[in-house]
Amino acid sequence: VAWSPDSKRIASGSADNTVQVWDAVDGGNVYTYKGHSNLVESVAWSPDSKRIASGSADNTVQVWDAVDGGNAYTYKGHSDTVYSVAWSPNSQSIASGSNDKTVQVWHAADGSNTYTYKGHSGLVDVVAWSPDGKRITSGSNDKTVQVWHAANGGNIYIYHGHSNVVNALAWSPDGKRIASGSDDNTVQIWEAS
Repeated sequence: VAWSPDSKRIASGSADNTVQVWDAVDGGNVYTYKGHSNLVESVAWSPDSKRIASGSADNTVQVWDAVDGGNAYTYKGHSDTVYSVAWSPNSQSIASGSNDKTVQVWHAADGSNTYTYKGHSGLVDVVAWSPDGKRITSGSNDKTVQVWHAANGGNIYIYHGHSNVVNALAWSPDGKRIASGSDDNTVQIWEAS
């Protein structure tokens, strides 16, 4: 589920292979996006409000117009289910995490791949950009959170505080801390530096 940046609409992905875009006040359906051929695992609204990205068990990320669902293109760089998608703060790039154990960073305008991050030994459940757009975090079934340079995938450090799958990440708005949630029944808050 993802809120639009203006908080007026919500996009929700489903096991029925669709993304519903609906009014946040009255729940009225604005439109239904039907581009995926398998369940939708993740949805992210671009910070500039113009597009929505959805990751699916059909191994794709689809990026489409937020106003009417017009399909801009389909990103096919992953070889397995895409569990997480995250937009860069400037709406120019997308990071997508997958069951193929990679995070791929690519241009939102045309889907051209910038690089592939291969630091995890397990599937990647979640990705998140730092508020300044300089770093990306990824959480995995390998029980780690990895923090790396958004420009080139260079690893900064690996956080080993969890004893089970890491499936939720959030940067503090000032970029100084990261919160990570895990199947170990904890949420841990730690220094991003």
